Amino acid sequence: MFELKPCDPALYRQQTRRSTLIIAMVFLALAMLLSSLAVMLFGEPGGDNFRFNVGGVFTGVLITVALVRGPLRTQPWMAAAVYGWQLKRSLMSVTNVMHKVSERVQANDPTAIKLLRFYHLGLTQMHALDANSSAQAQLAGEIAAHKANMQALGIETEQTRLDPLWLDSVKGA
Repeated sequence: MFELKPCDPALYRQQTRRSTLIIAMVFLALAMLLSSLAVMLFGEPGGDNFRFNVGGVFTGVLITVALVRGPLRTQPWMAAAVYGWQLKRSLMSVTNVMHKVSERVQANDPTAIKLLRFYHLGLTQMHALDANSSAQAQLAGEIAAHKANMQALGIETEQTRLDPLWLDSVKGA
């Protein structure tokens, strides 16, 4: 279950830039080291060692991905980036069934209504974190209308958690 957390957009962008820079440096160091090592071990002096250089870079990519998905993911300096990835994945899981969500909202299905509200809140946060105010402005009317509809139906408007059962319910409808 994913839950929206309050985030300062400026701090979020600073932290994600920092983590991106660290990961880029790790990749760069690995790619250079592995390429040099491959040429040193398997290459020919004065020969064409392009394939060994490419192999070292490719291996550097694989190791960097493994590090990011493994031990680096749990580091405190990666928290903002991991939260951003989780937010975007959660929003994408709703986007993938949006046609069904829209149908169920029209039928006043409370689960779909809550799911759409979570989506709106998550999208609002993502736009704020990414400093994308123009995209947010385009959705303002739809978001306000949906919130008013929820209030009229007596449904809580602060839907900050994505319950996987909501997705299953909408998919099955």
